[in-house]
Amino acid sequence: MTTFTIFEQILAHISFFLLFLITLIYWSKLIYINDETLNISGKISMIIAFVSITLFLSIRWILSKHFPLSNLYESSMFLSWGLTLIHSILENRTKNNWLGIITAPGAMLAHGFATLGLPREMQQSIPLVPALQSHWLMMHVTTMILSYSALLCGSLLAITLWIVVETKQKKFPTMKSNPFLHSLISRDFNKIKNTNIYYESQNSLCFINFRKWQLIYELDNCSYRIISFGFPFLTIGILSGAVWANEAWGSYWNWDPKETWALITWLIFATYLHTRMLRGWRTKQSAIIASLGFFIIWICYLGVNLLGKGLHSYGWLLQNS
Repeated sequence: MTTFTIFEQILAHISFFLLFLITLIYWSKLIYINDETLNISGKISMIIAFVSITLFLSIRWILSKHFPLSNLYESSMFLSWGLTLIHSILENRTKNNWLGIITAPGAMLAHGFATLGLPREMQQSIPLVPALQSHWLMMHVTTMILSYSALLCGSLLAITLWIVVETKQKKFPTMKSNPFLHSLISRDFNKIKNTNIYYESQNSLCFINFRKWQLIYELDNCSYRIISFGFPFLTIGILSGAVWANEAWGSYWNWDPKETWALITWLIFATYLHTRMLRGWRTKQSAIIASLGFFIIWICYLGVNLLGKGLHSYGWLLQNS
């Protein structure tokens, strides 16, 4: 047991260090350090971090003899795992090497909150309270946390999209003051200049406008695809939670704070998907709805639990306080 516990702690520290390193690698692109070696290092490091967190959760499962989603520490580690998984899938499918600028910090912060933000006693694995000793634990909580991972990634991309759209009418010189946009939009400027495609300042401005349009399209497409992926998980999570609630408390819906905010989250992203598919709705308008969903998720996932109120609090915070 002691050896497994030590190994668990080592994996937790290694994965956090890797996520911190990955964040530095991707954010170094903001200062024009765009090297293929860094791109490969970022991808490999993310894979190692994903494997490390997977092993951590597996060891936790073996030691506790139940799926490691019984408290705030374990759920935050699982959230970090989900964010690394979503990032790896998305980067591999889209072939965009800049997505880590947005997604890597999220995985690192979720992991950091668990390992550095929570006291040691809340990180200990303890037996499940009677209400959590159910086969629905894995089904309900897993789908909810996976949905949070996907929806948070999609919302972060939507927030970035909103920022880019807001600055789309600005001229090139003002882009120097925004290193993020400057890096993403004018990344290939020197290549064009060296291949004699660049002739006049007007041509470069056309190129920048095209790159901005391309970036907006990529952000919109990725955000929509990720949210479309996470929304069914959220729906399944809420439905399975209702079945579990009926089994545990004798009622499918109790208007518990957690249930209420989960419903609000569902309505926000259902509205986003509905408006996103409607003609006449601009990209910016849909992005605003998804951006609002980012804050709603954190209220649902973290805010309600930190208040320590409702039927869901015992499984996350109060049993450890």
